[in-house]
Parts: sequence; structure tokens; C-alpha cells
Amino acid sequence: MDTLIAPENTWLLLALTCGVVAGAIWLEQTYAWASRISGAVLALIAAIVLVNLNVIPSHAPIYDDMIWGYAVPLAIPLLLLQANLSKIWQETGRLLFIFLIGAAGTVCGAVLGCWLLGSRIDGLAKVAAMMTGSYIGGGVNFVALADAFHTEGTLVSATVVADNLNMAVYFLVLLKCVSSAFFQKHYPHPHMDRVAREGREGAQTQAAAYWQAKNISLKDIALDLFYAVAVVTLSQNLGKMLGAAIPAGSGLGHMANTFFSSQYVWITLFSMGFATFFEKQAAALAGAQEIGTYFIYLFFFAIGVPASILEILRNAPLLFVFCFLMVLVNMAFCFVGGKLFHFSLEDIVLASNANIGGPTTAAGMAISQGWTSLVGPSMLVGTFGYVIGTYLGMVVGGILGA
Repeated sequence: MDTLIAPENTWLLLALTCGVVAGAIWLEQTYAWASRISGAVLALIAAIVLVNLNVIPSHAPIYDDMIWGYAVPLAIPLLLLQANLSKIWQETGRLLFIFLIGAAGTVCGAVLGCWLLGSRIDGLAKVAAMMTGSYIGGGVNFVALADAFHTEGTLVSATVVADNLNMAVYFLVLLKCVSSAFFQKHYPHPHMDRVAREGREGAQTQAAAYWQAKNISLKDIALDLFYAVAVVTLSQNLGKMLGAAIPAGSGLGHMANTFFSSQYVWITLFSMGFATFFEKQAAALAGAQEIGTYFIYLFFFAIGVPASILEILRNAPLLFVFCFLMVLVNMAFCFVGGKLFHFSLEDIVLASNANIGGPTTAAGMAISQGWTSLVGPSMLVGTFGYVIGTYLGMVVGGILGA
């Protein structure tokens, strides 16, 4: 079907994409309701609306070549500059522990969902792998696993749509848990008590305060981009070399070829190693988090464009059930594990949020609730999810025969 903006009109599509992302960030940093949803989700919703109104095409070179081909790979090393493993353990030991309990819940939910629904959804093993990575790390891991398992575009878009609806329900449930008298009675909540004692500034200013202006020079931007490009270049070439060297047979050979030939495996490994063993140099790269996060917002817009209403009605309902089951098992692990090991309610909901939504939504929730001391830790453990999400997704995909 013809659209208002043609697929070949790259500059107009780029202007619209950047405009939507800018608007989403502005809303997130201006209004409390938008900060709770997150700018990334707002950009994705805007893309779905625009494509279903036939304003923009569902496929265009800008999405495949520019955003998927360049912006997403470059975002990963920039965001993983915070993935210093020793720092994550020192500063977020307890939160990391409950985060790992939630990650185990995500894996169990994926296996359980495939056992219950595998015969009714074609390609569900690939979806399980993608959503394991996404519900431990984030959208970056989803992309990596979709590429690694060569998932069909229609299945990817249907999964994205199901995940979008699931995430909206999930965030509402999490916020309800925070305000629930039942959960406040059965779990300690020191950060909510502190906010109640001290009061809180208007929630609409919290996100803006977190992303406040920093001193960033031209040199910082140059070094950030050089570092990211160097890591992606090295990772791509190493992945291609190992992919050609490792026989792509069946069983373990196929798993090994898929794993070691993926550029995202090496991007993650090199980025994590640099952040851990060259901490001072990583910390000196000012502006990397902002640039990487902006690229991820572009990615969220891009993954919304293949989602047509017809695809939702035809494929998404059972996929929504599958995703919702994964979330329920994750939350069950977090709340039961949190009770057994005496975690606070804030730690539990942020760990689950960092699993399911990723570091930005977890930090956004901490910001919106006024839990300022938990913003950094939730961002760090969510970033750690980027590190392990792709690996665990590949393990799940291999076990389920993806």
C-alpha cells in the first residue's frame, strides 16, 4: 500500500524519525506520565501509529541500513562502558543478586512457555531465545538474537507488537505493586519511607534532573565514536573469520558457529573487558551514555514500523500470552526470592524492571518514584543484563532447538 512518505525519501524519513525521538525525550523529561512509560516506548508507539496510518512505510533503507546496520551496533559499546564487573559487584551486590534470581525466572518462563505453547506457534523457540535476551537485558539483546537465529521479519514484528502490549501491562502491574498495601505490609520499603518523610519534588522534573547537561567537548565526541566504531569493526571481522572457520553442522557445531560468528558476542566481550580493565579510560569518555541511549531510541522507533494491525490480530495474541507468562514467572522468582532473602520492595521491583525493561526503564522508575540512591545501581545491573542477555538467549535457543 502506498504511504504518504515513500521508502526512498530517506531524508524526510530521517527527519521524521529524529523528530519523533526528540519529542519522546522531551515528553519523558517534562511529564511524569511520560517518564513512567519511558521515551523509548513512546517512540515505539509513535512508529506503530504512523505506519498503521500509512504515513511512513514499514520497510525502508533508513531502517535496515542506517539504524539496524549502524546505530544499534554502535550503541552497544557506548552503553557498556558502564559494565565494569568489579564495580557492579561492589556497588550493587544485593541488587545484582535479586536481578540474577529474576534472570533465572526469565529462563524458566521461556522454557515453560515453549512447553505449553510450542505446538501452537511456529518458530516459538526463536521467540523464546529473543525474549530471554530481551527480558534479561534489553532491546539490544533482542536484535542480536533475532540476527543470530535468522528469525523471519514477520515473526520479529509480531513478537515486538506482543511485547509492546505486554510491557504496558507489566509496568502498570509493577507500579500497582509499589503502591499496594499488601506488598508494603509484607516487604520492607525504606526508600518509600524516606520519600514520605522528606517529601519529593515534582516527578516531572526527576527525569530531566537525571539527564542534566554535562560538560562534553568535541574531543569527547570524537573519542566516543572512534571507540565504538573500532569495537564494532574488530567484532564484525572476528565474527566473520570464526564463522568461516567453525563448521556449521548440527547440534553443538551449529550452536558454536552461531555463537562465535555473531558480532554482538564480541562487541559485548570487548566492551565489557575495556570497561572492567581500563576503568579510568572508560570513565573519561564523557557523553557515551547519552549518545548510546539516543541510538537506542532510534532503534525503538525502527522496531515499531513493521508492526501492522493485521499482524497483531493474526499473530500477536498467543505471542502476548507467551510473553506475559515469561513476565509472570520472572516476577514470581523476584518476589519469592526477595522474601526468602529479605530484600526490600524497591530492590525487588527495580531488579524485575531491569530484567524485563532494561536499565533505562529501571532507572526511569527509580527516578519517577524519588528513589535517587537506587538510580545508579538499577542502571548498572540493567547494563549487566546487556552483558549476559545475549549469551543466555543463545543457550535457551540452543536447548529449544531454535
